[in-house]
Amino acid sequence: MKDQLETYPYASKRTAPAGMKGMVTTSQPLASQAGLDMLKKGGNAIDAAIATAACLTVVEPCSNGIGGDAFALVWTKHSLYGLNASGPAPNSLSAEEVKKQGHKKMPERGFLPVTIPGAPSAWVSLSERFGRLPFHELLEPAISYAREGFPLSPVTARNWRRAIQHLQSTLSGEEYEFLFETFAPDGTIPAAGEIWKSEAFAETLEQIASSKGEAFYQGRLAEQIDAFSRKYGGFLRKEDLARYTPEWVTPVSVPYKGYDIWEIPPNGQGMVALMALNLLKTTTFFEKEQTETYHQQIEAMKLAFADGEKYITDPRDMSVKTEELLSETYAANRREHIGPEAMVPEAGEPQHSGTVYLAAADGEGNMVSFIQSNFYNFGSGLLVPETGVLLQNRGNSFSLDPQHANFLQPNKKTYHTIIPGFITKEDQPIGPLGVMGFYMQPQGHVQVGMNMIDFHLNPQSALDAPRWQWMGGKTVRLERSVPPHIVEGLTRKGHDIEISADSNEMGRGQVIWRDPDSHVLYGGTEPRTDGSTAVW
Repeated sequence: MKDQLETYPYASKRTAPAGMKGMVTTSQPLASQAGLDMLKKGGNAIDAAIATAACLTVVEPCSNGIGGDAFALVWTKHSLYGLNASGPAPNSLSAEEVKKQGHKKMPERGFLPVTIPGAPSAWVSLSERFGRLPFHELLEPAISYAREGFPLSPVTARNWRRAIQHLQSTLSGEEYEFLFETFAPDGTIPAAGEIWKSEAFAETLEQIASSKGEAFYQGRLAEQIDAFSRKYGGFLRKEDLARYTPEWVTPVSVPYKGYDIWEIPPNGQGMVALMALNLLKTTTFFEKEQTETYHQQIEAMKLAFADGEKYITDPRDMSVKTEELLSETYAANRREHIGPEAMVPEAGEPQHSGTVYLAAADGEGNMVSFIQSNFYNFGSGLLVPETGVLLQNRGNSFSLDPQHANFLQPNKKTYHTIIPGFITKEDQPIGPLGVMGFYMQPQGHVQVGMNMIDFHLNPQSALDAPRWQWMGGKTVRLERSVPPHIVEGLTRKGHDIEISADSNEMGRGQVIWRDPDSHVLYGGTEPRTDGSTAVW
């Protein structure tokens, strides 16, 4: 790893921070430091991840919150564990009810797309199973920043302003006033460097900390959420919260050129990244900044997304098995559809048989890949009064078409965009990786993973490298830093090329890479956000 910067001519000049005792890398410096502080107090990587995740709900509330969902991959005790803390639709919500209210598709904001929040349950479950420090200590940094305030970092401030301005122009109704009162107090949206705080947020976190989450799912907070939902015609009830539990799941993987790449199984879209890598693993790539490299990656990603859109949903309702989608036979069949020209993809037929990401590691070999989200920036736009709990709008991904895999039904989980990734080699942990950003996430996993494995970039260089995003059909959006000969080459192959005006839409990622011989931890954090790697 230490020599990888010199082995590739297009590598960035930034080196990957290295450490031995611990590392936390995420999109916000205060959150990274909160996690590292837990390591220095005697906690492990799981404690660090929980503290960082809780802190992120305060210092980057436009992207995630207490009322969102979470997923985690945890390497500990010589094994990889998966946690799915995504919530289903409320028991009383159905497609028929949505249509009755005059909608032809799921709305983006308001109560209809609100699903049961899973994030607090993820923190508690991780702590109870693998944590070392008392749970209430892990939330202390988040509580402190909520109560005493913190200065907004630049990218967070920009995203905050854009989102609030958009919502101010599109949302009307008394139920949304609590959002604007909290995140644009006295009508003023805080700018970079300005202090923001919320006593209500601090008190909510204290209740979660002292009750180990019970207050949120069965106590006072559950009552407040229920009352708010009932008052404004929502469907989420305290009974929905009371019966919710996160699920420990078996991670899924594909072998890729000497490594194994791991993701959470459906309902997450990590399968899309795995299906694309399964198509690409038989090809030898000689250069990253080569037209054929981009073309092959894009075409593989199209096919994977087509299959993901058709089949991925709540695993109880999937028409095919994950092992069928990831089989060598199916990959060989789908690989034949990649030709020299850009295509518009269609799903195959296998044979039956807005978000924050963080990575944490400690000196004992424990590692965590963790992601949580409100879905859109500021989620549903609904903030439960006097709590700071911003409800997510994950239900926007449901379909009202009875023939669609993600047809809305009570208590059903929908296709989920947030995905944590993990890399192992010969049953040893290499480390966590993740890239936030809606449907950019599996595309980011493929590109960043290949940057390290195929092109030998260190984690920081792998994140710094130019990215692309398939937007649908033959349209591909490229960062401005993509070399001109790539733009010209892809155009000749029939791709409809757009140049991105905002690098933030290319995802925001973090990586930790553990050297299998020296056990040195190398980190990388996103140049497209306020990223920070805290090292010990």
